[in-house]
Amino acid sequence: MPQADLPNAVPRVRRRAFRRRLRTRIILSFFLLGFCLTALFAWLTDVARQRVENQLVEDVMNRNIDASARQFYADPSKPPQVGVQQILAFAYPAEKFDKVRQEKPEWAKLPDGIYPFTDIENGEPFSYKLAVRKTPQAWFFLAYDTSQATRSAAKLRQWLYLAVLLFGAGSLLIGWWSAARVMSPVSDLARRLRAYRGQENPKPLANYFPEDEVGELARALDDYAEQLTERVQRDREFNNDVSHELRTPLAVIRGATELLLSSPNLDDKLHTRLLRIQRAEQQCTDLIGSLLLLSRNERGAGHTTVSKLVEQLLDSHRAQLGGKQLDLRVEGESGLVVDAPEAALSVALGNLIGNAVKYTQQGEVCVRLRGDAVDVIDTGPGLSAEDAARLFERGYRGSHAGNSQGGGIGLSIVSRLCELYDWQVEIRPRDDGTRGVVATLSFSAGATIPTASAGPG
Repeated sequence: MPQADLPNAVPRVRRRAFRRRLRTRIILSFFLLGFCLTALFAWLTDVARQRVENQLVEDVMNRNIDASARQFYADPSKPPQVGVQQILAFAYPAEKFDKVRQEKPEWAKLPDGIYPFTDIENGEPFSYKLAVRKTPQAWFFLAYDTSQATRSAAKLRQWLYLAVLLFGAGSLLIGWWSAARVMSPVSDLARRLRAYRGQENPKPLANYFPEDEVGELARALDDYAEQLTERVQRDREFNNDVSHELRTPLAVIRGATELLLSSPNLDDKLHTRLLRIQRAEQQCTDLIGSLLLLSRNERGAGHTTVSKLVEQLLDSHRAQLGGKQLDLRVEGESGLVVDAPEAALSVALGNLIGNAVKYTQQGEVCVRLRGDAVDVIDTGPGLSAEDAARLFERGYRGSHAGNSQGGGIGLSIVSRLCELYDWQVEIRPRDDGTRGVVATLSFSAGATIPTASAGPG
């Protein structure tokens, strides 16, 4: 069995990408759409209000300051009067420019235009806009009280914020309702698919759905299910045909071998060869039975005494060693009984022992029996890192395979048998400093049977 020291194993952390469910994405899309559109509308409303209000106020202030100037020039002794309650008009002739600079320095510095101001009156903040017109003969000021407008704008913003929240909540409810309506046929399709699990001839799904996207998906699933059913049926028929056609000649070989072995005139060499034929026929029969179980994904029934099976497998390989200086032996507990048919366990252990014998040129192959596992220990060439990562892949042959026979499917079959019977298989370098590997076949707690209650293997 090809092996070499493995590098220190680095644990892999599998990161599961967070994926939202389709229903959640629909609800979130509705909420974001409603919230963003309402927020945009509220912002545009506030901006439009400010622009319109500023334009109207500035227009009123410009008209009134012009009227104040005309009144002043008509009668300088009479203070200017305006017809708007929130507006106060001020006119200062040239001789009072210094007084304005002393009392209202911030006003005196301003050029012509309209400017916002904030001040404190009676401990309360208030805001106003100041229109400025300056001529060499007189300075004109017009103050427009905007405190009420500012408070109204603040209240409007509060209502706009509330509207955004209410529309966001409404969008969330509409999204939840829409997602339930949209996802209802998809959930129904998934429920029907789960109900079809294990049925031989499921009913077509498309009949339950209208001519829409979900109905199109149901028709595609029906077509796919029909193709799978046809393929499974062909595979099942093929497996049954192959099983029948192979077992018939194997039965003939078995009968002929048993008849020849019963003859009293056989020499030792011919007797040995007939025993090899008999063992090969038994291995083929076991392999056919195991492959049929794998193809049907069903467990066979039976109890197997592991020590007895290991002795048979080692005897079979001893007869095929040729000139190899290889010692095959078994050690450990002899009472291990597994709840599985002998054919399945024979294929699994046979592949592990066969690989060890094939790749070990000298030394030993030791099969160690434990309470819930079997170790196959060899003194072969070792295991490379690449071989360790791909050893159980179908069709993969290790770096030490060379020109040896085999298609690289033996360990793949072992892995599939382990999945079927809830066993575990592991191949690792030896930990005692000796070159070689240890192949371990472990059985679950429910797969072993106490020796006292076990039947014959």
